[in-house]
Amino acid sequence: MACREPAAPSAARPLATPLPRSAAATFVGREACKGCHAAEYERWKGSHHDLAMQEATDETVLGDFGSRTFTHFGVTSTFYKRDGKHFVKTDGPDGKLHEYPIAYTFGVYPLQQYLIAFPGGRYQALNVVWDTRPRKDGGQRWFHLYPKEAVPHSDPLHWTGPYQNWNFMCAECHSTNVQKGFVAAENRYETTFSEIDVSCEACHGPGSAHVDWARDVEAGKAKKDDADKGMAVVLKDPGGKASWVIDPKTGLAKRSVPRTSQTEIETCARCHARRSVVAADYVHGEPLLQTHRPALLDEGLFYADGQIQDEVYEYGAFLQSKMHAKGVSCSDCHDPHGLKVAGSADRVCAGCHAAEKFESASHHFHKADSKGASCTGCHMPIRDYMVIHGRHDHSFRAPRPDLSVSIGTPNACTNCHRDKSDRWAADAAKKWWGDRSLREPAYGETIQAGREEAAGAGESLATLAGDASRPALRRATAASLLARNVFGGTREAIQRALSDPEPIVRVGGLEAVRALPPPERLALAAPLLRDPILTVRIDAARALAPVSKESMSASERAAFEAALAEYERSLAVDADRAEAHLALAELAVDLGNADRAEREYRIALGLVPALAGTYANLADLYRRQGKEAEAEATLRSGLAVAPGDAGLHHSLGLALVRQKRVSEALVEFERAAKAAPGSARYSYVWAVALDSVGQTSRAIEVLSAAEKAHGGNREILEALMSFHAKAGHRDAAALYAKKLQDLTGPSPNPPE
Repeated sequence: MACREPAAPSAARPLATPLPRSAAATFVGREACKGCHAAEYERWKGSHHDLAMQEATDETVLGDFGSRTFTHFGVTSTFYKRDGKHFVKTDGPDGKLHEYPIAYTFGVYPLQQYLIAFPGGRYQALNVVWDTRPRKDGGQRWFHLYPKEAVPHSDPLHWTGPYQNWNFMCAECHSTNVQKGFVAAENRYETTFSEIDVSCEACHGPGSAHVDWARDVEAGKAKKDDADKGMAVVLKDPGGKASWVIDPKTGLAKRSVPRTSQTEIETCARCHARRSVVAADYVHGEPLLQTHRPALLDEGLFYADGQIQDEVYEYGAFLQSKMHAKGVSCSDCHDPHGLKVAGSADRVCAGCHAAEKFESASHHFHKADSKGASCTGCHMPIRDYMVIHGRHDHSFRAPRPDLSVSIGTPNACTNCHRDKSDRWAADAAKKWWGDRSLREPAYGETIQAGREEAAGAGESLATLAGDASRPALRRATAASLLARNVFGGTREAIQRALSDPEPIVRVGGLEAVRALPPPERLALAAPLLRDPILTVRIDAARALAPVSKESMSASERAAFEAALAEYERSLAVDADRAEAHLALAELAVDLGNADRAEREYRIALGLVPALAGTYANLADLYRRQGKEAEAEATLRSGLAVAPGDAGLHHSLGLALVRQKRVSEALVEFERAAKAAPGSARYSYVWAVALDSVGQTSRAIEVLSAAEKAHGGNREILEALMSFHAKAGHRDAAALYAKKLQDLTGPSPNPPE
């Protein structure tokens, strides 16, 4: 069995600087902690951490396995017991029904998943799951995690596919001391863990040195007040024990001593963040970016104003909050052992927000004890994931229905008043709170403009990225979006981001560096090849990969080679993932190794045949080599498995244009634009192609529709000005020239 106790727990890897004796500590298990920490153990027992993963038994399996059936898009799964074991009969990787024994339970509330063993040490999470809520709340039923779509066996989201694989997707955060153990040469896993659930040492680190210290204290060989007590990591803030005292004038609490450490927050973030792994050897207490890369406020993950959108957990939202800025830490609200908050969520808020001020109608304008009077209802709106798992947004923001009107983000008001419009909510907010509701700068509009590459976005992004008073994650996102908005003074903003004291901002700045021509990158990124943070170093190496090595000094070349090796090791951590091989292929392209690039692309396609971006990138490699027939064939192969992918249609259109098959290309450009109406670029390219074959009127129609959705996009406005002038529409051309001028300042007269 792949899930097993390691024969000899390995020690944490040493750091460059000396550590106390805890550096060589090993994992000892919860029983070694229980005797001295009985109260903490009892609170932990039965918590979601304790029940994160369990062997499948009559006591742990909560689903109804009494020969129950569930049908999803024509596939009927049957759940039953035989000889004291639990089984499911469902569609396997070949699309046919097979019997599978349940190996482990996964999670406990509000739903429970089940893990099934496969050859090669793989464990897969069944995506027909049990709703553990009470029947009165809609629970006690089987349901599918993708209820509105078919998920056939060929889909990577199928339960036997790569995105439901426990070893990569789930294990690190549901067990203690997980070692993935992927053996690339044999395409199998030897995954191990010290304890099956999230136990003491998952957060506190390996405990053997602490146990030794306790024994030494008892024997009189050590002092009870030792600074680290042999702990692998000290989660308490070294700045001192803090209390929160409410200021009667503001009704708000202030921390008695400043928070001086991010260790507790980043320990939680290892699993409560949307992130990827950059190093296999996690060392408790190191900065998060030494081993993990947290997501920025990327499109599709977060709304432009930073509200949670996809399943991003809590960390990214919390980093944006005033709570974080004022020194609040996770354990100020949550019991780190029992995981619950003290009393109701609103009672927790009252610990730092005076009830007489914030629980009054003059603050919330709703009836007492109603949903609208709830602190969390307005400031921590819930979004459902995995169909029924409601999670609070931890950015603690004031509702901004005015932003819903301007950039389409959600707001807590119309989340509740679903029969009302965003304009209605914005008017009500203005009436109740006046300009107070607009005091927070609308950085969401800046992020949205950056995403859409709107005219003038570069300046506002540069301002946000350089404003040290704003949360680092927002500034990092603004810096990264400069990649789409590089011109003039934005280069100075990128340079400032690269020297920012916050490593996440440096990461965002390096993303923007990759948009610059290779000759311009060296002076900017070379100093970061020796950055103390691993994620920054490898991103610097990635940015410099296409730079001529002859242009580097001997010192720069040595630093580059060292950071490049770290980057390749980082990708090797996820050698079981198509995305890692895709990144290796892109690196090989930049390094001029076409053979390796093609090989890595092929490996990626073998792992996930439906990964559309791989086909597009492989086709682009063939384009660079002048192999247009191979490029077209690759894109058509991609469309065979991902027929609705806008990027593939767009790339195929470009390939057909290069072959002077413009009429065929127009069909592909149209398909791309219609498949991704949110992309200004696809509409723009389609319109330009239409104009090139004399269909200027149709091009104007396409761009006029796109302009309604992307009104600030410079390319669209310039094209509309040009096409109207070409068609003899002088007034319309002048109108778009004026719009451009309003966005970017004085511009040349529209063409005659």
